[in-house]
Amino acid sequence: MTSLKRHLHWIDGVSAEPAEGTYLPTMDPMTTEPWAEIARGSGSDVDRAVDGAHRAFATWRRTGPSRRAEVLWRLGDLIAEHASELAGLESRDAGKVIREVRDQQVLLRNWYHYYATLAHHGDGRHIPHDSESIMAVTVREPYGVIGVIPAFNSPMMLGAMGIAPALAAGNTVVVKPPEINALSLLLLGRLAQEAGLPDGCLNIVTGYGHEAGDALVGHPLVRKVFFTGGPDSARHVTARAAAGLKQTVLELGGKSANIVFPDVDVDKVVNGVIAGIFAAAGQTCVAGSRLLVHADIADELVKAVGERARTIKLGDPQLPETEMGPLSQEKIHIGVASRVEEAIEEGAVVVAGGPDAPRPDRGWFYPPTVLDGVTNDMSVARNELFGPVLSVLRFDSDDEAIAIANDSDFGLAAGVWTNDFARAHRAARRLEAGTVWVNTYRAMQFSIPFGGSKSSGFGRENGLDGFAEFTQPKSIWFESSTSGLADPFTFR
Repeated sequence: MTSLKRHLHWIDGVSAEPAEGTYLPTMDPMTTEPWAEIARGSGSDVDRAVDGAHRAFATWRRTGPSRRAEVLWRLGDLIAEHASELAGLESRDAGKVIREVRDQQVLLRNWYHYYATLAHHGDGRHIPHDSESIMAVTVREPYGVIGVIPAFNSPMMLGAMGIAPALAAGNTVVVKPPEINALSLLLLGRLAQEAGLPDGCLNIVTGYGHEAGDALVGHPLVRKVFFTGGPDSARHVTARAAAGLKQTVLELGGKSANIVFPDVDVDKVVNGVIAGIFAAAGQTCVAGSRLLVHADIADELVKAVGERARTIKLGDPQLPETEMGPLSQEKIHIGVASRVEEAIEEGAVVVAGGPDAPRPDRGWFYPPTVLDGVTNDMSVARNELFGPVLSVLRFDSDDEAIAIANDSDFGLAAGVWTNDFARAHRAARRLEAGTVWVNTYRAMQFSIPFGGSKSSGFGRENGLDGFAEFTQPKSIWFESSTSGLADPFTFR
């Protein structure tokens, strides 16, 4: 039997073997077999990483913004230069189509460049005071060691939303990558060193969430935690963090409504609906998994979406002609299949895909599936499947569409398709979602805030709002009077 290549932690600027000497297999969802091993992190490994980050923070926080910007700018360039290698790792680990992942890695250069510029913009304020002898100002200061735990579907992208602004603001970082897709972030550690980032400023500890991740969230020297995942895991993360009186930023799942009003050109909407749910095999937090379509155009649109779904080419995600790869994990594959079967039992009608549709003989594949006749009380409409399943719900009025969309525990994203600007404006304002796209879907940029409400989390990533999450204000009072305080017990 061929031995698997082992990948170690990245701690304090060097590769580090796990303290317990144990490793985990990382699976290839195309073959359903392990293709590499990663270190199984323990509390001892997290201690080493956090201690290194804590020591590095003392120097990095005093490093001038120009130098921090220079390092992050160079790191962005290196990520783009290694885009093919990074994409190959994520595609092999999670089954994502190689061309989509490669484009994502190239775009990450813009994320790091953007936050490089924000290193110069940690602006404070001068605050007027009633006393002429007092000057009050605020400065924004970094927290210290930041824990970043990204999700498996896009670890480099989701990691960048925490790592880049944290470093730009003067914090140091310890990352616990997803155990099923960790190798790209391990490479990032080496690229950061090449970019000139001082050792200890970025550390990567691999392993299970309930072991290494739990130790990271609970570590007393970690000052703030950025977590991307599901609501159930987030409840544990927030409880663990709260015990240490530390803040969290949570970017969680969604059951996003993609709403199509009757005034659209149906042919122009189809691609947006398809991309909204079947890109990345539906394994995105913003997947437009609930298609809300007006009854007047529902038959036409559902037929067109079903026809397009049946043409999507499944196969090896490393091949350029493949349009959709396998699901990343066996448990997700099992969950998606069971939810679809449950929906059919509850009355949903299979328009495309489903249990009997063809798929590759090997790999965790589930065919692109369109279910019509779904009602919002069905489990398939209320629970995040994280797979390529589109639930069609019909409506008769604008008010009904908004009511259905908002009748969800989630509030991450939504889409609105209409040629009526006034209708688009009203709908966007009424929808309970952190992001609303009008006549597009799944667009994202480094400068535009992203995050959710309700069970989709809280706090923001990206943009100035995201950058502000990594600093906190300090108030400084200057007394300029030479006479001193007339009454030491009186505040002026």
